[in-house]
Amino acid sequence: MRSITTLDLQYAHRFFGFKGEAQYLHGHTGILTIEVEDSVEPGVNMVFPCNEIQKTAWDVLKNFDHALILREDDPLLPAILKVYEEQGIKDGAPHNQMKGPAFHTDLATAYPECRLVVTKETMTVEGMIKIVYDLLKDKLNIAKITFSSGVNKASEEFQTKNRIDRCPLCGIALNENGICPKCGYKKQ
Repeated sequence: MRSITTLDLQYAHRFFGFKGEAQYLHGHTGILTIEVEDSVEPGVNMVFPCNEIQKTAWDVLKNFDHALILREDDPLLPAILKVYEEQGIKDGAPHNQMKGPAFHTDLATAYPECRLVVTKETMTVEGMIKIVYDLLKDKLNIAKITFSSGVNKASEEFQTKNRIDRCPLCGIALNENGICPKCGYKKQ
């Protein structure tokens, strides 16, 4: 069975080297749907609480919200960083509160202080699915990710292979010590 949650992301990007409208810097509202698959946990009668899927995903994905996403070879990138430096916001500003932890993967690097994500490939809906799966595959049993942005939409299904011990009282993942971080339950 699956638990399904949705997140909204506001972002700006462009398709560097693309011959069409998307070569210009523009913004989107992206809708990300994550489907987590597992057995129904006895006691709580659910696969995984949707609000906990959202929290787990949002901790990392908030770096994409209200952010600029550019490919690493885009000539706009150094220009943007220069302007941010001149404005004194490259290393963050007091009102920049919606930042997650910085990350660096083979597909993307987040610079939360700058509200910037730099990608290896053009950030398409397909590219976003690859990045999201890469960031969350060890935290959730992701069975499917769908991402829509404007009129563009893509979806990919994945084989679930993680064995995640969950709390029988509230359904969320137990930490490495077998303790529920939400309610304090201890695995026997």
